[in-house]
Amino acid sequence: MIGHEKVLSADFVNSLQQVVGAAHVLTDDLGGYGTDWTGRFIGSPSVVVRPANTNEVARIMHLCSQHNVAVVPQGGNTGLVGGTLADDGHIILSTRRLNWIGDVDTSSQQISVGAGVLIEQVQEAAKGHGLRYAVDFGARGSATVGGTIATNAGGINVLRFGSTRHQIVGIEAVLPNGDVIEHMAGLLKDNTGYDIASLLCGSEGTLGIVTAARLRLVASHNQRTTVLLGCDSSQEVVDVVSGIRQQFDCLDAAEMFFLDGANLVAEAFNVAIPFAAAVYLLLEFSADVDLASDIESHLVQSNFSGSSAVADNESSRTRLWRLREEHTAAISTIGVPHKFDVTVAVSDLPLFINAVRRRVSDANAEWSVYIFGHAADGNMHINVLGPTANDESVDEIVLQVVAEFKGSISAEHGIGSAKKKWLSLSRSQAEIDMMKAIKSAIDPQGLMNPNTMFV
Repeated sequence: MIGHEKVLSADFVNSLQQVVGAAHVLTDDLGGYGTDWTGRFIGSPSVVVRPANTNEVARIMHLCSQHNVAVVPQGGNTGLVGGTLADDGHIILSTRRLNWIGDVDTSSQQISVGAGVLIEQVQEAAKGHGLRYAVDFGARGSATVGGTIATNAGGINVLRFGSTRHQIVGIEAVLPNGDVIEHMAGLLKDNTGYDIASLLCGSEGTLGIVTAARLRLVASHNQRTTVLLGCDSSQEVVDVVSGIRQQFDCLDAAEMFFLDGANLVAEAFNVAIPFAAAVYLLLEFSADVDLASDIESHLVQSNFSGSSAVADNESSRTRLWRLREEHTAAISTIGVPHKFDVTVAVSDLPLFINAVRRRVSDANAEWSVYIFGHAADGNMHINVLGPTANDESVDEIVLQVVAEFKGSISAEHGIGSAKKKWLSLSRSQAEIDMMKAIKSAIDPQGLMNPNTMFV
């Protein structure tokens, strides 16, 4: 790794202050920026700088290039894989003040926003015009647009609308040397060379800093139908989802979780569980008509015999969704988990889940495993409580099982610092070499997020 400055000079810090103002160059009490959401990964940034616009970001990057100072971009700091860890001598560049929101363009169904805008704010802006921003997940109220682009965030609606990469129709970013690239016209047809927006999406801040994006919006349907089903097994979940997808083309989400996780949420947040089941399947549809009766008829015809609950208003919908969305927070109330965000083929989910539980139990029967995730795209979130933060034996176990099923070790959270030593389980050496060559060409000094993605 290319060496960087270990001690930031007073002159350098003063130069940062001249760019953004002294109030936005922080040198004390940086714990909220130095620790990721899980509490497992802790960095030691020397400075946090908070620019207000793209010009300030460019000037900061130019200074860092001149002084050979490494930069760790950070949005809402909701990451779960140690993707924004800074060492001594590194600065964290927070994008939270890049929080402007443009007008909704209803003719193109697009909106331009700053990287610091929250996902929930984009959703609300779209909603006011009868539109919808399709990216959605539990951290919508704290995750930023820039952070979700950096990790190519997925969430609950990937099944129908795709991940963040599918929503980007324009990008603005600052490169490591301070140059600004801007391609924000939102043209749906533009074959003028490499897709830079797609390259930056999922790069985890290793190539530059996204400062703004133009986002695709979709039509907001009049009705949402939300149904919770109780299943006997993971295999039944897979079978039910398969039948639903064949019958309905308006399925937004198919979320799967288990009784142990539901009980944990109920205890931690006083959320009522409508009925007991071994495995739960939460389905949500959006259309212009209420589909509850059609869904019920389909389940009867397919001989589904489990329990069910249908949300008949927004309040009951929220209660059902809390059973799924509060899993991460509930797990964190009883310890610091080792978290794994992985994907396997949907057809392999039952065998994969059983294999993970068995291998972890064989390693240590006292460790607890909580699993939940997206049943229609094969993305499971595996949480293991028990091993210490630095005990990577469980990481090796879980990720090796993923590799055996020819899956991906990162579905939507990124590689970060947590998974970089296992990148070869999902990428060939030729692919890794290609990615490193791209980074070297764009960031020859190795300034950008040096603790992330590559060993």
